[in-house]
Parts: sequence; C-alpha cells; structure tokens
Amino acid sequence: MACPKFAASVAASNCANRQVKILHPSKRAVLLMLKLYYALDNASLILRLALEEADVAYETVLVDRAVSQQRSPDYLAINPTGLIPSLVTRTGTMAETGACLLWLIDTYREAKLGPSQADAARGSFLRWLFYLSNTVHAELTRIFYAKRLVPFEALSVHHETMAKHVQKHFGILDRAIVAEARLFAPPSAHALYLGPLLRLAALNPAVRRRWLDLATFPALKGLALELETRPSVRAAILAEGLGDTPFSCPSYPNPREGSAL
Repeated sequence: MACPKFAASVAASNCANRQVKILHPSKRAVLLMLKLYYALDNASLILRLALEEADVAYETVLVDRAVSQQRSPDYLAINPTGLIPSLVTRTGTMAETGACLLWLIDTYREAKLGPSQADAARGSFLRWLFYLSNTVHAELTRIFYAKRLVPFEALSVHHETMAKHVQKHFGILDRAIVAEARLFAPPSAHALYLGPLLRLAALNPAVRRRWLDLATFPALKGLALELETRPSVRAAILAEGLGDTPFSCPSYPNPREGSAL
C-alpha cells in the first residue's frame, strides 16, 4: 500500500518554524529556557518529542547542513564535535542523544519518560536506551553516511551488510517490545527514540530502494502507529513538515528546511 500524501496544512505551517529561535509560549512557564539545536530528519527529532512530552517551554534553532552550519565557528562553540542535536539547559550545554534523553528523563519526572533511579526496572531500561543509542543508532549512521566511510565501488556491499545488521537489531527490539511492554510503551523515551529511527531507516539512503519493510516487525509497526496519535508527534509534524504518518509510512519533509546530510 502506498503511503498517504502530506496534509496541505503541514507544508503551510512549517514555514512558521523556519531558521531560528522558535518559542513555544503555550507551554508551562519556566524562567530558564531550554534551547534545542536541530536539523531536519536528524536525531534532534527524538529530543523534540521528549521536550513536547515533558510539556516544557523551549526554543529551537535550525542548524542548516545545506550550508554546513554545523561546521561554523558559532556552532562549534556550542558543540565542538559539530554533531546535531545540542541541547542548552539551565545546567549547561549537552550533546549526544542518549545523554540528553537521560537528562530529560531524570529532570522531568512527571513526564514519565522512563523509570526513576529507585525503580527496579531502571537497569533494564538503561540497557535498552544505550542499545538504541550506542548500537542501533550508530549502525544506522553507517548507512546514512556510507560515502564518507567506504569507496564508491564498495557502497553496494556496505549497504547490504549494514542493512542486515540493522534489521537484526530491529528484530531484537520487536521481541523486546512484547516481552518488556512497560519499558517501551509511549511516552517512554524508548518509543520516542524508536519512531525517528524507523523513519530514518525508511528514508535512507535516498538513492536506493527502500530496504525496511515495517510489516516484518509487527510490534515496531504497532508502536509507530501509536506514536503517531500522540500530541507530541502532531506538534513535531507541524514544526518540521513530516506528513501525517512520519514513522509508519514516512515521506521526506515538505517543504525541505535545510538539509539532512
């Protein structure tokens, strides 16, 4: 079945989020604003969802990879690695998606993004969080940025190899969602991490046929569909032009704002 097309309102509303400092005044007032440096179809979407679930005020600043803003002196002063996302908090600037998520989990306990340190499930939760961050996400990036890693003549073999690795990880996660449902049910940080990873896997690399068949992973597909009903995801759809089914049947952002590469 073909994916549904974007709702017309998404493209129009995305224009309001262009370029810099988007304030969300409807959120609960906080004296010290959070600031998310983001790019389209980037791990920053994971943090945007977590911030929306936490119902806190935050600003967003687009880092446009189309003009290499991530390598600019201004951005490198924020994050010397040049990676996106970065999150400015009241205690300082953070980077690395897993680290930022863990900070949000522990700072905004009422959002129920993950178990507390006293919860017996904390250890298992952390195991899956860092499996997502250090293994699944890391291996997905080897598909996205293949041209940086291998010579042109090795691209096909590289893609096939890495796709098999990632599909194996998705199989493990599909079973974990069933076995440890509490740890993965939205608004869990695991769910917020998995939705964007499924999106990125489906859309990349753009020059090849899509290699991820979500129907092969019924628990993951169910999670993607459930996520798409949440207000946090609907807010992200409007902010980044993601279309009505950003995780279960994704399409490229419309209009494109900056570059994902």
